[in-house]
Amino acid sequence: MEIRESPCPTVSPRSQGRKTREELSQAHSGRLPGVGGSCRPQGRPEPVTGGGAGHLHAAPRLSPSFHGPGREPVPAGRGVRRSPGLLQVVKQCVRVPVFVMIRPRGGDFLYSDREVEVMKADIRLAKLHGADGLVFGALTEDGRIDTELCTALLAVCRPLPVTFHRAFDMVHDPLVALETLISLGFERVLTSGCDSSALEGLSLIKRLAEQAKGRIVVVPGGGITERNLQRILEGSTASEFHCSARSARDSGMKFRNPNVAMGASFSAPEYSIKVADVAKVRTLNAIAKNIL
Repeated sequence: MEIRESPCPTVSPRSQGRKTREELSQAHSGRLPGVGGSCRPQGRPEPVTGGGAGHLHAAPRLSPSFHGPGREPVPAGRGVRRSPGLLQVVKQCVRVPVFVMIRPRGGDFLYSDREVEVMKADIRLAKLHGADGLVFGALTEDGRIDTELCTALLAVCRPLPVTFHRAFDMVHDPLVALETLISLGFERVLTSGCDSSALEGLSLIKRLAEQAKGRIVVVPGGGITERNLQRILEGSTASEFHCSARSARDSGMKFRNPNVAMGASFSAPEYSIKVADVAKVRTLNAIAKNIL
């Protein structure tokens, strides 16, 4: 995936299959530095969210997730909600399409009526602030694609392109689910092959790509690094991929309170920030260009 540098502000240190829940789960949040994406090494630009040269995926989790030089969602977390401001700044900094991830909270992909309203509002906000595409996913309680909800959300997304995210990896029957996504009109689907990583799920990813026959773009994602990208691209026949390409950066804070953590005990260290690693992105881009 190619990165073109441009001037940028400095950043300093309801229905069947869906149960109604009374309270919304806490929304994901994240920091601006942690951007990931999809890449497509050649051809037209891809959205920002994870792999695929030409697209940048950022995920604002106020709800959106942006896509850009490739496609890569920007993870959110630890009590910070992403906002339209993040999308606006990302759009000023990149020259690639930016896709926004729509996910009102962490956890499963079975959403309440209230959460659906949040998702629709987030889509409208993302469109209003210049998103080039959207990314979301929704399932029924029995592990199938929630066609009713997806149809409703796709209507709100029009005319922008939409990617179905890795909720796909939690479906009961991935081959049937793929046909459902195609019939609904999704342009892409992100998947690790329903396994712990794209490398582990490589055989299924290849099978999905063969079944798709160009009707939808199957984008491998999950644990992709410069060490395994070549094997994944060659083994899956994929033309795009999704990865975070991030590194940890130590906080600039000199005073540190070791007794307080702004999140769960299993979360990342409080004084460590995940940031996009330009060197990793360039290495991944070079590997992809040699293969695709």
